[in-house]
Amino acid sequence: MTEAKRSQAIQGAEKMHPLVTLDALALSAAVRSKEVSCREVMQAYLEHIAQMNPHVNAIVSLRPADELLDEAKRADQLLAQGTYLGWMHGMPQAPKDLASCRGLPTSKGSPLSSMEPALGDATCIARVRDAGAIFIGKTNVSEFGLGSNSYNPVFGVTRNAYDSSRIAGGSSGGAAAALAMRMLPVADGSDMMGSLRNPAAFNNVYGFRPTQGRVPYGSGGELFLQQLSTEGPMGRTVADVARLFATQAGYDSSCPLSGDTDVTGDAEQLKRDFKGARIGWLGNYDGYLPIEEEVMALCEAALSDFADLGCAVEQCQPDYPMEKLWETWLVHRHWLVGGNLGPYFSDPVQRALLKPEAQWEVESGLNLKADDIFRASLARSDWYRAIHKLFEQFDYLLLPSAQMFPFDAATKWPRSVAGREMDTYHRWMEVVIGPTLAGLPVMSVPVGFGKNGLPMGMQIIGPARDDLGVLQLAHALEGLRSWVSQTPLTVVETLNR
Repeated sequence: MTEAKRSQAIQGAEKMHPLVTLDALALSAAVRSKEVSCREVMQAYLEHIAQMNPHVNAIVSLRPADELLDEAKRADQLLAQGTYLGWMHGMPQAPKDLASCRGLPTSKGSPLSSMEPALGDATCIARVRDAGAIFIGKTNVSEFGLGSNSYNPVFGVTRNAYDSSRIAGGSSGGAAAALAMRMLPVADGSDMMGSLRNPAAFNNVYGFRPTQGRVPYGSGGELFLQQLSTEGPMGRTVADVARLFATQAGYDSSCPLSGDTDVTGDAEQLKRDFKGARIGWLGNYDGYLPIEEEVMALCEAALSDFADLGCAVEQCQPDYPMEKLWETWLVHRHWLVGGNLGPYFSDPVQRALLKPEAQWEVESGLNLKADDIFRASLARSDWYRAIHKLFEQFDYLLLPSAQMFPFDAATKWPRSVAGREMDTYHRWMEVVIGPTLAGLPVMSVPVGFGKNGLPMGMQIIGPARDDLGVLQLAHALEGLRSWVSQTPLTVVETLNR
């Protein structure tokens, strides 16, 4: 980061409004008690966004300030009349630009998408609206959510909160950077190939990928085959994440594969003694994954925090050929992406508007045969059984959230990691595919900063349906070491000394 940018950030820290520094639950309590008005909150956030968003390009399709202030005023009037909509009453929110939100365009980062305002909400967005949130805009994404770098031809690249010359990750990069820069109190995201976990790690926040089906997916489009991607919450505290998750989650009859959750969002529910818990450290899968040395060092150093909680930490490996897992992943991903984007591919004009990586995904998907897909599903089932067997020995498993630190924002994707060549545009994020293919709850938690001042995270993986346990373990870890308190602005100050 240049000296000029550091100076700008430090000046921004001096001017930051106290309201934007509050965690979501603290902000919620202040609004409900009428300690602050919704209009004051909105004004503070809009001023802060105007100052900070140009550095990272995290929030897009921002609505006019006068409209938002009028909505906030109406929220205050409701409170004055004794009507409280919910814990997000008057809270500014910006849904990920893959999710439909009434009144806002859903660009998906592609010129092929309509920029007309959506007529309805995705299920999880509707639930956030019902909880009282005011939608101010969207958060930026990678094109159609493909690739873990949030750049697209519609809005450009989203930059890292800790170094604007680096990427924010993706595809929930806008959400993570906005959270880290205190432009949103909490944020929603979605995760197929680490799209909640990778940007959370890169921006020093929490990203939770729930058990498949906990958060109703959709409800538009195909409802039965898609079982890789799921929507979920992001936040700066585990309690905030749990509260947003409790809002998003739960059965919806319009989403047949959805299910209920036992997470209530009550802060007391997060308290748990982990003395004697058995933790399995997967590391780099016994040398299979190329991971930067300092990334591994940070994660391995964090293992002592689990030991401090009274956990027994032991290295372990699944009884499964990891190269086969990658091949299985490619078939599933090609199949789903090919089905989703195939209609664009059939038109040469529209096909030309897809980035080359998307064209490759679709073409690969169109070349698949029925037995390819079925064999991949069998292999995925064997992977689940291998992980399930590990959970007979361990209560939770750990993995790094990424294989490298955030790279230069001018680079679309890295050609090598730790000296090993990458053969696809997303292989550098192979570390995240295991929990996805097993459909398990997993959370990226911060584990500190490299010598370059850039953050990193680690995945806490729970057994099937143990969403609450993953949140509880993350909460216990947070009580030992609050990395999120080291904001982008305070880290910049340290580097500037």
